[in-house]
Amino acid sequence: MPRLGGRGLWLGLAAAAVAAMIARLTGWWSPRADFRLFIPEELARYRGRPGDPGLYLALLGRVYDVSSGRRHYEPGAPYSGFAGRDASRAFVTGDYSETGLVDDVSDLSFSEMLTLQNWLSFYEKNYEFIGRVSGRFYGQDGLPTPELTRTEAMIARGVQANKQDLEEKQRFPPCNAEWSSARGSRLWCSQKSGGVSRDWTGVPRKLFKPGAKEPHCVCVKTTGPPSDQTPDSPTHRNRGDLDHPSLAEYPGCPPLAITCSLPL
Repeated sequence: MPRLGGRGLWLGLAAAAVAAMIARLTGWWSPRADFRLFIPEELARYRGRPGDPGLYLALLGRVYDVSSGRRHYEPGAPYSGFAGRDASRAFVTGDYSETGLVDDVSDLSFSEMLTLQNWLSFYEKNYEFIGRVSGRFYGQDGLPTPELTRTEAMIARGVQANKQDLEEKQRFPPCNAEWSSARGSRLWCSQKSGGVSRDWTGVPRKLFKPGAKEPHCVCVKTTGPPSDQTPDSPTHRNRGDLDHPSLAEYPGCPPLAITCSLPL
């Protein structure tokens, strides 16, 4: 069972979740002619043990045949706890105990829901879809429950939040930073700081975000129009994003210096 994480995961989250929403609307979630509906007790027989009829797992109520990945899911394998059940929550939390291998995702955050959606896309691509398991996400008629609808809404909101975060990171890339007990903190900007390649360097500023306890350092463009200027806006002051209301200068640092030292 491969691990998903880092930049690769985040770059693909929005696209994966949007694809899922489109698929729902175009019939991906609709019953198929070969559709099979399991009850949890029946699915529990598919754990890859001797005499079991197969090796299946469920994610958000969708059942997949993972026999081709037997070394990951068979008894004694690292992820054997996922077999024969819907353990959607554990895909995000990493809690492989019996109390963690459950399908309750109701309290997950938007970003965690996106991670779950990315796993769903992974199984759709790499394993055979078999059917659905009745319970939290599908009723006894095989149709989506209100809980699945709510989960999808969370994913959609997560897509939007993630899109905004990516746009903000392009506009305000994180600073480079270092600290030492002798000199204190040093913050600086470069054309690749924050992992964002660009044709400008910027200067360090505090960015205050609603709900955040502390501001964080970002690099701010100092010339040209503001990033959010529209074509019908008045003539700009050639100050880039320096006048954004959520920004503040670091005390003691020259306003246009690309490096800022904060002594102890």
